[in-house]
Parts: sequence; structure tokens; C-alpha cells
Amino acid sequence: MLQLPESPCMRKLVSVEDAYEICRQITAKYSKTFYLGTLLMSQQKRRAIWAIYVWCRRTDELVDGPAAALTTPETLAIWEKQLESLFAGQPLEDPDVALVDTIQRFRLDIQPFRDMIAGQLMDLYRSRYQTFEELNLYCYRVAGTVGLMSTAVMGVNGGYNTAAWNQGQKPPDPTPEAVTLGIANQLTNILRDVGEDARRGRIYLPLEDLAKFNYTEQDLFKGVIDDRWRELIRFQIRRTQEFYHQAEKGISHLAPDARWPVWASLMLYSQILQEIERNDYDVFQKRAYVPSLKKMRYLPVAWLRSQAL
Repeated sequence: MLQLPESPCMRKLVSVEDAYEICRQITAKYSKTFYLGTLLMSQQKRRAIWAIYVWCRRTDELVDGPAAALTTPETLAIWEKQLESLFAGQPLEDPDVALVDTIQRFRLDIQPFRDMIAGQLMDLYRSRYQTFEELNLYCYRVAGTVGLMSTAVMGVNGGYNTAAWNQGQKPPDPTPEAVTLGIANQLTNILRDVGEDARRGRIYLPLEDLAKFNYTEQDLFKGVIDDRWRELIRFQIRRTQEFYHQAEKGISHLAPDARWPVWASLMLYSQILQEIERNDYDVFQKRAYVPSLKKMRYLPVAWLRSQAL
């Protein structure tokens, strides 16, 4: 069972600079596409995003990591107590030092972090989702919350009220679209990882969708790829693409220096859907990924969109 680490008074933690470097290294190692997008941000913002990413990864690993079999609801309750310590300005482990600094610099709200822990709790007792509404709640908790955390760092378009015709009006709020982008990313993960999840006995695709295309759980566990499967995954891809489309509408409301990295992240991650199609919808034996050279080609396109849209 997870236990609270010893007090920092008993064990000296690393400096703020070293903590951010730890977070940078973890992000670069485990999320190459995401890390590439963060390099387009200002130093202060990208470091904050690394700190958030590492906390989210550590949270996810409680349920999906090497020691996941030992995780219980009590484990997550202890993790939430540790979270409360961070928001009280008391880091307990080295990566926490960076997150505490980020929390204080950007005035992050604790609720999205709590919601993410609630999402991990769902993974402890659920391995199926009957409807898309149920899945959507799960996706909000484990990924839409990242949009809430990140928007506080990215900032909003401060120039909105400088125009005479906008005086006195409330500036547009990009938060709903940020949540939508997080959900789109999680839906993409689900499609990419169908085979991996099936080997762990999990099915995230809504069971009502399987039934709609006359595809069974047994078919999925056997890795059956036929016309039923292709139509089912095409349907899932179209729905996910619509989430990306909705998310695009909020990018122009972000601070100018955040638009390029968000466009880049959105475009690069959504390309995984095309890679699934190129693999003839085989997500059982092939892992869809975007080649590095292709990623680089999208960066100037993302920059143009950040300037024009």
C-alpha cells in the first residue's frame, strides 16, 4: 500500500531547478510527441507543463504501472492526502518540488487533480463501459482534467479587451475546448491501445457501440479484424475527430505564446488516428505512432494556424 513519504524535514529534497529537470527528463522519455510540443512554449510555461505531466503520470501508474496490482482505494486516498500537502506548499518527494512551485506561480486549482484521482478509482472497479456517456465521464476525469490544469498555465488572450468594440465584455473562455482536447486525446489513446487493454481484460470501447456493429467482446479478445470491426473503428475515429474539431475553436482564445504548441500538440496527436487507418485498423498487433520526420513536417503548419486562426 502507498504510504506518505517521510517528511522533507527528515530528508532533504532537491532544488526547484533540479526538480524541474527531473520532470523534463521523465516527460521526454515517456511522451515524445507531447514533449516536442512543450519545447515550443516559453521556458516558464513548459517547465510548469512538465511538472503537471509528471504528477499525472505518477497518478496513472498507480493503476496502470508495474505495481498496479497492489493499488487499492486506500492507496488513492493516501495519494490524495499527499496532493493536499502539495497545495499546502509542502512537497514530499523530489518531483513534488517542481509542482509546488508551479501551483504557486500559476495559482492552480486542486479540483481537477482530485477529479483525476477519481478517474483512476474508476479503473480499479470498472473494466467495461456500457454507453459513451459513461466513457465520456471517465475520459474527462483522466484527461479532460489535464486541459483544466494546462489552461491555467497557458493563459488566455489578454488582448481581447483592448479592442474598443470589446470594452466591458467578458473575454472568451477557452476552458471548455481545453477539456474537449483532453477527452479527444484520451479517446485516441483508447483506440490506439485496444489490443494492449484487451490483454489486461479491459474494454474501453462502449459496449453499446460493439452491439451496434454486431461485434462481440469475444471477437475483440480474439483480435478479429473484419468489416464489422473496420466500421466500428471508423465510427470511433469520426467521433474522436469531432472532439478535435471542437477543441480547435478555443485555441485562438489562448495567450499568443501558447497557440503554436497547442496547435502542434493537437495536430500531432490526432495524426495517430490516421496511422490507425493506415494500419488497416489493426490495433491488436500494430501500435499506431507518428514517425519523427512526419512530426517535424507538421510544425510549420501548426505555426501558420497559430498565426491565422
